[in-house]
Amino acid sequence: MQTKTPAQSKSKYAITCENLHFSYSFKSILQDVNLAIPHGAVVGLIGANGCGKSTLLRCLVGLQSPQQGQVHLFDVPALEMDDTVRERLGFVAQSADLFPWMTVEKHIKMIGQAYPKWRERRAIELALRLRLPMGREVSQLSGGDQQKLAVVLALAHQPDLIILDEPVSSLDPMTRRDFMRSLFQDARPFFSDSGDEVNDSEPEYAPTIIISSHLLSDLERVVSHVAFMRDGRIQLFEEWDAVLE
Repeated sequence: MQTKTPAQSKSKYAITCENLHFSYSFKSILQDVNLAIPHGAVVGLIGANGCGKSTLLRCLVGLQSPQQGQVHLFDVPALEMDDTVRERLGFVAQSADLFPWMTVEKHIKMIGQAYPKWRERRAIELALRLRLPMGREVSQLSGGDQQKLAVVLALAHQPDLIILDEPVSSLDPMTRRDFMRSLFQDARPFFSDSGDEVNDSEPEYAPTIIISSHLLSDLERVVSHVAFMRDGRIQLFEEWDAVLE
């Protein structure tokens, strides 16, 4: 696995993670984790349940502080992010963090007030595309639909970095397949800003994406890179085409 210096990361990498260690109650969760994720990569973080995937993702976005090592997002230390950097992130935890008494539609309208780049029409289109019932309260939604709503809320402000922690874990196999196809394989990608006019002078929107799963089959058709994790360590980080070869 490659380890890049901070000087190298400034132009090429959205995330760099160096010598990361994290322990909880004297149990080691992350051990010497190193990653350098290029801008625009779609990374599948693969590993068995309990191997440390969720802890790593939370460290990447500054929600947990490692005992050793450092993480940089867009060349900014993850633990020193300001609101300008946070607005560039879209993070979905394994358990959706939603308001149970609010409807799907009200979530979209309320969350949008916090983001200057929010596109309400786009968020509604994404929700309908995933067959979410707009007038139903979150407490009445299935676990899978709650996870879908969390994904919609994470994407509608067009973030530069999208991190999805087991986004299909609450879905049955057929729905998982449809969900991933909707995200990546349609003519108009789920992540594109399809509801707005295209400005030819602006670069194409191509966010960096990290998706964790314990099943490689969920991700193998959509990722550009894979990171295999075991017992708190990254065993391999490589381009998917190279892994296939």
